[in-house]
Amino acid sequence: ILIPGLSFSRKQANMESVKRLSSDWRYPTTLLCVYGFFSTVKPLEPFLIPFLTGPDKNLTTEQVNNQIFPVWTYSYLSVLVPVFLLTDWLRYKTVVVFQCVMLFITTALLRWTESVPAMQAMQFCYGVVTASDVAYFSYIYSVVDLKRYRKATSYSRSVQLLGYTVGSVLGQLLVSFDLMSYDNILVFTLVLTAVALVASCLLPVPQRSMFFHRKLSGQRASEEGAKRHRGGSEGEERDSETSNTSLGDKGDTKEEQRAEEDEDSEEIKGEASCSQVVLQLWRDFRQCYSSRQLLYWSVWWAMATCGYNQTVNYIQVLWEHVQPSQNFSIYNGGVEAASNLLSAATAYGIGFTEVRWEQWGELALGGFSGLGAAALFLMTFAGNIWVCYATYTIFKCLYMLLITIAMYQIAADLSMERYALVFGANSFGALLLQTIITSVVVDSGALGLPIVPQFIIYASYFSVISVVFLLRGIFSVCKAQRIKKEQLSLDGKQSEICEEHKF
Repeated sequence: ILIPGLSFSRKQANMESVKRLSSDWRYPTTLLCVYGFFSTVKPLEPFLIPFLTGPDKNLTTEQVNNQIFPVWTYSYLSVLVPVFLLTDWLRYKTVVVFQCVMLFITTALLRWTESVPAMQAMQFCYGVVTASDVAYFSYIYSVVDLKRYRKATSYSRSVQLLGYTVGSVLGQLLVSFDLMSYDNILVFTLVLTAVALVASCLLPVPQRSMFFHRKLSGQRASEEGAKRHRGGSEGEERDSETSNTSLGDKGDTKEEQRAEEDEDSEEIKGEASCSQVVLQLWRDFRQCYSSRQLLYWSVWWAMATCGYNQTVNYIQVLWEHVQPSQNFSIYNGGVEAASNLLSAATAYGIGFTEVRWEQWGELALGGFSGLGAAALFLMTFAGNIWVCYATYTIFKCLYMLLITIAMYQIAADLSMERYALVFGANSFGALLLQTIITSVVVDSGALGLPIVPQFIIYASYFSVISVVFLLRGIFSVCKAQRIKKEQLSLDGKQSEICEEHKF
């Protein structure tokens, strides 16, 4: 015998338990980590050049280097700003799902097409995937409380590193023991991407975002009230609805009926807020970069990231040039896995150092950038694949060390919204520089240089960065020491005057 009231109460209890689970910060964080892991396991990535230039695709190294790879840079630059704004406006989830779909298309094109135009289309799609990373890294901040930012960030970033490492190791095993062909590895990657797509579809849609859907007034002052509002019962939500709406917090309103009634007015307000958001972004941009210290760190960030991306994008072409034999390319996966793990350990170790980076940071940027330039020169002229592997690992560790310091120094005095803006601006600057270098040095429509002259330019580029920041660092340290001496001298004179007045 079914009791209608009891059946209804059970359904209501089940719905409440599902709602409680989805509102808990662990649920979206876990799903995002599942997505981050499966979307970054790419076993073929360390062997992309042997795959493209081998019998599977029959492309030449010049076609891959000068015609196909440059498309990724152009695509990335062209979609970065629109994706950045759309990500916030659409509240992250839509762009995360879109990123996974584009990743699926990229892998499918790589598997079932062969011509140069098709590979260029594949690189364009991958440029969109890379630009959409901002949705992955920003999503978590819209669904967790401020006190859990650090923990959630460590989880989401760690699983990505784990995914890259597992992909490299898995690719190394599959290729070394001839367990799968390159084509079958791509089919396996499509299965992993499908799992990531399912996880992305299950993500809850955030009620707020950093710019377009944030609280319009009293955001910081009402933070505790907002937490109580989210943690309270449904009755409390209904009681406080009028109060929250008067404060402009309509993004937190839970009742669907209310949302339907205000749909038209919300669209009008959204259109009006678009210009307000852009204007506020411009004001924040000017205020952030008015700080000289932040400007210097950001300049290094943009310049070094540009050089790092160019090096990582074309390193397999250099390895293929140094050792054309397929016997050595089977170690690419192991080298990528080792470099990822060592880079992570290096970046992690920075958190335990007691160094005044505001004083010594610029000197460190110059010195370690010089070591990176030396590593690039060595891998270019050594002519030995093992030296190339070792110097590549050193170069990658040095960059991860410095970019971690730069991120910390920049983020130290910024709100989350302004840090996101500075991060996006620095990334755009790096990409703009990278596009200029690619269009002049790499693209077959311009110089179209072979791989060795390219890496000579990259090494020289890091040498220039090193000289500039070494000089700037020496100047800053000398200035700080002079100010310290003047301060000590002034303190000494003041103490002498005080002693004279005593007598």
